[in-house]
Amino acid sequence: MYAAFCGKTGQMVKRAAPGGEGFSLDHFSGEAVQTYFGRFSEVFGNSKEIRSFFNDSYEVYNASWTPGLFLTFQARRGYDLRDHIRELAGEGEEETVTRVKCDYRLTLSELLLENFTLPWAEWAHKRSALTKNQAHGSPGNLIDLYAAVDIPECEIYGHRYYPITGLRQDSGDRMNDEPDPMMLKLATSAAHITGKQLVSNETFTWLGEHFRVSLSQCKPEAEEAFLAGINHLFYHGTTYSPVEAPWPGWLFYASVNFAPSNSFWPHLEELNRYVTRCQSVLQQGKPDNEVLVYWPVFDIWSNPEGLEMQLTVHNIGEWLHYDPVRKMEHMGHTFDFISDRFLVDAGVQNGEIITAPGVLPYKALVIPGCAYMPPETLEKILQMARDGAVVVMEQFPGDVPGLFDLESRQAKFHALLDELAFEENENGLMECRVGNGVILLSEDFHNALDSRGIHAEEITRYGLKYSRRAMEDGKYYYLVNHTPDHLDTLLPLNTLARAVVIMDPQSGEAGLAHMEQADGSCQVRVQLSSGQSLILRTCEGDIPLQDSWKYYQRSGDPVFVTGPWTLEGIEGGPEIPQVVRMERLTPWTGLGDTAWNRFSGTAVYKTTFEMPAHSADQYQLELGAVYESAGVWLNGEKLGICCSNPFTIRAGHLLREGSNELTIEVTNLMANRIRYMDRNKLEWKKFHDINIVN
Repeated sequence: MYAAFCGKTGQMVKRAAPGGEGFSLDHFSGEAVQTYFGRFSEVFGNSKEIRSFFNDSYEVYNASWTPGLFLTFQARRGYDLRDHIRELAGEGEEETVTRVKCDYRLTLSELLLENFTLPWAEWAHKRSALTKNQAHGSPGNLIDLYAAVDIPECEIYGHRYYPITGLRQDSGDRMNDEPDPMMLKLATSAAHITGKQLVSNETFTWLGEHFRVSLSQCKPEAEEAFLAGINHLFYHGTTYSPVEAPWPGWLFYASVNFAPSNSFWPHLEELNRYVTRCQSVLQQGKPDNEVLVYWPVFDIWSNPEGLEMQLTVHNIGEWLHYDPVRKMEHMGHTFDFISDRFLVDAGVQNGEIITAPGVLPYKALVIPGCAYMPPETLEKILQMARDGAVVVMEQFPGDVPGLFDLESRQAKFHALLDELAFEENENGLMECRVGNGVILLSEDFHNALDSRGIHAEEITRYGLKYSRRAMEDGKYYYLVNHTPDHLDTLLPLNTLARAVVIMDPQSGEAGLAHMEQADGSCQVRVQLSSGQSLILRTCEGDIPLQDSWKYYQRSGDPVFVTGPWTLEGIEGGPEIPQVVRMERLTPWTGLGDTAWNRFSGTAVYKTTFEMPAHSADQYQLELGAVYESAGVWLNGEKLGICCSNPFTIRAGHLLREGSNELTIEVTNLMANRIRYMDRNKLEWKKFHDINIVN
């Protein structure tokens, strides 16, 4: 005998704002959701002052039921779930357990979409507002949930390892499951296949432990988001703190502290400028990805363990795999995921796949190996091939998911597969000609696509990462060098162009690149140091009125700036240390001075040096190891801020023969001062609702 009842989780709203305390919402209940909206309607009325309403990641735990689910399930799935309580409890024959739980999870996904996400978007649109939703964590189809709002928003939790030369990374901050940028692709894909212009990201979440994260660690994480298709960053986190609150002010429990109390605050403007320049480009045009990848969510749902399945950033290793897709991306192809719902609505024109009006067409559909696929999806895939599409399957899908109407659905599924007759083609691939298109059977997606003339960009062969956007008269390429190597090469691009403009998002400089045409593509000379990025703008029409891009080669011997130096604290605490004079440049924590060891803030290193007669076109100042960012002045004029690797800056325009004065304004981390306060039992843990996790 099995007893089933609808209970309450008892979960309270996490870290609620004043007035927002209470029990968590039942997202599956249309009645509960409308009651929830009622309070917002009272507050905002018909006001049209709000730009967007934001829904944070779904973090409602053990919410596996809703009143009326038995009736809803029977109406949608065609059988009575009460007859399968045993299987829902995880007992009985494993295949039946798996199928019942898949149907159950599909039903929850539909309820979440139809009773919460879509009504919320409609409610906001009546007030001329946008919706911004973090679908991850939900027990639903993430692509469908992201796509249901105006601005899908994802996040990366923790930090990845980057082999950038000189980048300091704390091994103690590494997660058991390293953050996976493919997680971001679910949100960006939802935006791309539906033609949404913005995709946002909760950025730098738990990038490292409190007070130990530098701006140089932030930059490659922002770049990883941009490469995945994000173009609208939000920093995590920025906490309100009253002016009168003593340092470090009020804090947020989750890691990076983007607030004036952080010692890196004076140099944050440099990271902001970089992000602004990148986003000003990445919000233009349209994403230009050539491959669609089917997301086999029914494989995830067909798990005999547990009840609801929350697809979170914390358990990526359990559900986000697809090694052949990763290999395809590594070989230079760009792609977007597509769900069953949007695949069924897609069309084919001139052999290319159209997912929505105004969206750039895709050249092929790739199907990763999957154990389960709805017959409606398989039927659509075969129809797309008949209409002229290129389809690449890693292997045949195994069976239909779920238990409802099983025998007739299986019969339809296998009848569709039986229509396919494969033969080995001239490239050694198994091929099935279907109507005007073709289906290829291959575990090597890159090779299969290449055989159909869908060629990958060769950019990744040089160790670079990239994303690409299309304009009416050309393309944007965003290039990032996360390798430890300096690159100076002619880089081939899969496009023709009359000219190419190089833009440096670090400095804001731009110029016409050296370019050569070859075999239907163009080759552009690029110079990229480890940790740097560039943006290339290919131009098919008029050539921009632009100076030529300056390429530099090292010539002659370097000039060493040896000192002596003075070091003076400017701003920070717990107190400003005394001025120090040193013969050799040394980090202030290496002076053996107690006051300097506990100092967090800004201090200035100054020296003068002699510059011999010189004839080079440019000089580059190499700062070496910087702890952790630096503003640089030469002869009283500001050269700029260095906040990321490589810590170099061009200085030739201010350099003069003879005596020169060099000033370097350095900011370090908050950690030194926090350590001092903690050891001396001074109050610094000013958190609301939760304290330091570690």
